[in-house]
Amino acid sequence: MTLQRARSVDELYAETQDYDLVLTTDGPLSLALNRRLDQPRLGRFAATPRMLASGEFTAHDQRSLFLDLVTQTDLSWKHASYLVDNILQSWEETGEIDAILDYDRYDTSPTREAIDVIQQAESSHADLAEYTIPDDFDVAVIGEAQFTTLDCTILPDDYDTISPFAADAFDLPELSLFDSTTAIVETVTDATSTDNAEDVAVVMDRGSEYPSLIESAFESANVPYYGGPGFVDNTRIRTFLRLLRRALSSDSLRLSDVRPILTTIGIDPPVKHDQKQLRSLDQPELDPLQTFCSTINDHTVNEALSTYKAWCDESFTDLRSELRRLGLLEQLVTDTILDDLEYYFQSFDVPTDEEQEGVLLASATSAAYVDRPVVFYLGLDAGWTHSVPDKPWVDADQKDREYLQQFQVLLQNGVEQYYLVKDTEAGESITPCLYFHDLLDEEFDRFSDLPHVPYGRRSPSQPTTGFEKQSITTPSDTVETISQSSLSTLVNCPRDYYFDDLVEGPDRDYLQKGNLFHDFAEFYVNHPDVVDTAGTDVIVEIMREGMEPYVNDLDLATLESELRVGIDAITRYLDENPPTESTYDAYTNPDWGNRFAEHFGRTIDSPITERWFENSALGAKGIIDLIHTPSQLLDYKSGSHSSASTVVKNARIDEISDTPNFQALLYLAQHRDERPGERLRFRLFHFLETLDDAITADEPPSLDEGITTLTYYPTSFEEHIQQEATFEALREDGSNKCQKTFDQVEYDTYRSFLDSHEVPDTYEKDELLDSAFADALTEQMKTAVGDYKYVETGCAQALRQLLSIRTQNYFAPEVDDFEEFLDERLDTLNDWRESRFPIATELAGEPNFDRVDHRDLLLTDEQAQSPSTTASQSTTLDTGEGDQ
Repeated sequence: MTLQRARSVDELYAETQDYDLVLTTDGPLSLALNRRLDQPRLGRFAATPRMLASGEFTAHDQRSLFLDLVTQTDLSWKHASYLVDNILQSWEETGEIDAILDYDRYDTSPTREAIDVIQQAESSHADLAEYTIPDDFDVAVIGEAQFTTLDCTILPDDYDTISPFAADAFDLPELSLFDSTTAIVETVTDATSTDNAEDVAVVMDRGSEYPSLIESAFESANVPYYGGPGFVDNTRIRTFLRLLRRALSSDSLRLSDVRPILTTIGIDPPVKHDQKQLRSLDQPELDPLQTFCSTINDHTVNEALSTYKAWCDESFTDLRSELRRLGLLEQLVTDTILDDLEYYFQSFDVPTDEEQEGVLLASATSAAYVDRPVVFYLGLDAGWTHSVPDKPWVDADQKDREYLQQFQVLLQNGVEQYYLVKDTEAGESITPCLYFHDLLDEEFDRFSDLPHVPYGRRSPSQPTTGFEKQSITTPSDTVETISQSSLSTLVNCPRDYYFDDLVEGPDRDYLQKGNLFHDFAEFYVNHPDVVDTAGTDVIVEIMREGMEPYVNDLDLATLESELRVGIDAITRYLDENPPTESTYDAYTNPDWGNRFAEHFGRTIDSPITERWFENSALGAKGIIDLIHTPSQLLDYKSGSHSSASTVVKNARIDEISDTPNFQALLYLAQHRDERPGERLRFRLFHFLETLDDAITADEPPSLDEGITTLTYYPTSFEEHIQQEATFEALREDGSNKCQKTFDQVEYDTYRSFLDSHEVPDTYEKDELLDSAFADALTEQMKTAVGDYKYVETGCAQALRQLLSIRTQNYFAPEVDDFEEFLDERLDTLNDWRESRFPIATELAGEPNFDRVDHRDLLLTDEQAQSPSTTASQSTTLDTGEGDQ
């Protein structure tokens, strides 16, 4: 890959050293030329036009003129910024401050007002328009094509032009192709140290992911650098702005909203409170923040900063000075002021006193020259392409040529250049910088189409700084039981299960609401008289107090209606279906407390409510809401209704569902140990299913809509449908033509057919209706009844009815298979505890990511894929500083 060779800084200095003055539009180049002077000179040797005219290296005209506009006019901050940008840009390209008025679109009263202010203000643009170079100066101009019309006004009548390019070619080194951003950052930091920091520069897109990672890596390794974070990138300043924004919305603040702020000032409350309203928490360390947020509307910006200063024990002198310059320091904190302040910091570079030592971090679109012997170029993607202003005073083609030339020079800085790139990101190919298409003859769409060397991740050969490691040989405990919710998580995504076990999560509002309803239901079974005496209003108030930390004031009225409906539904159901008291050997009282029992000073001693089991033989544990009768379990659900067929489908182990849920199957497996050989039922009571009807209807709605019942039969499905009761159900409860057909045959005919034909093992209706079994049944019924069309229809209706029995209930072999499945999952779980929990498994395939709780901790296959250990090259790059 060849480009036109750019002259080095040393070559340019050699050609220009005898001139009185060297002009360039590239500030870093002028500094580099000045650094090479071998003897003192009066005045400047090399400078940019604006630097020469103003006497400043970096003139912040946009910022200073913006401040003049917002303090001297009534223009909004965004409008003032827009006008300053347009006026200065037009001035640079045309050479006249009022040339923008030649364009009708921009000839407006605000523009004229802004021009009047700018004309009266001090700026390097005004200095440049008035500056004259002495006639006796011998002047050289480097890269005249980069000079704007305003820049050219400074040039004398006689000067020499110096091209930044030589006549020969430059062979662009091969690209270094990496698998990940992390590998690129590691390569740069491995090759950089405190000893060679002054010799290294890193060029990257300031808007990409690279700057923050490079800065963090250098800080971790104690490698000095500069050119990195600006004023607003200061963590403390960003936290202050976030604090003001959060405080202004304090009525709906949750602890999670302010946790980054608390972390910055050294406060770390328990994660379990994250979803609670900040104002509801009773923790002394949070009192100052709660008071600050509740009184923010009475604070001036200065008072808010003083409070924050006391928390952080930091001076914030620069920030206070900038706020004073903006005229905001003594104003009350408002959303409008904060909007303006955030816009200002995002739009303008505020000067900071930064030490010019260490690795130089350079922006890919700021300048063309980087005066360091070793230069790393990171990314080189579309973010390196300049955006050409779409303005009538800008010659887009000329500007493109200028940017292309700047890019070409930029790539050739240093004695050694390293181009570190990735080929893909999240499975998509990365588009190289568009300037490559103009400079190179090759046809390419991605970096791997260009000459490159692949690099894989490696373990560093030299000791590196970082966290100390300590070998731990303690064996892990064996997991013997698992809950139904953990089993569902494990089946969907094993690594999500692992993080559930590892990472503390916050208490959730919906879980808190469910717990309150469960506490109420348990208390009502134990003390219905207390509930009746207290009345619904008292019960609602107790529950409301429990939910207030999670719910804002606007939602409390809606929540109260929901609580009343739920309380009414639970009490009605238990009154209409009173539970049967009994004792059970397999269950114990978990004694986890009950809010209502604590409020009313009562005990919970019923042997049928909230019963805990931990069955190591089965491998399961859990808590049953209510053992309604010896043969029926009841589970309260505050969520939406699920049909019996959905419950069965989600628990199938031959075809894992996208929404696995094994609760009913696991609890029935447990309870059949207590009641072996019996027919059992598991009932789900969705007590909020009738919420809408309960609010709008005149009469209490039927609770049947919220009830789902699944039956466990201690036989196989085949044995169950052979029973005479099933045959009678077809004759009495089946559809019309099913009844008509089977009413004309005897049970013996039905039983004889099933004895001689194998029932298909399927849960699919179409598969059953298209089976040989269905054909044989139809023929048998036609023989017995007659060759009538209704017989075909009646047989199809009978098959659908039999299939619904299979898809809405459980049978002994299915529960047996589930118990074996449970054993296998526990064995696999314990194997993973000794190795690594995968994201996906052969059992369930890719997880349903909508059902995982720790999506941010789960890397996809492409992200998690380890680079090949047999990559053709290691990541060590020779920087000329010895072995890195």
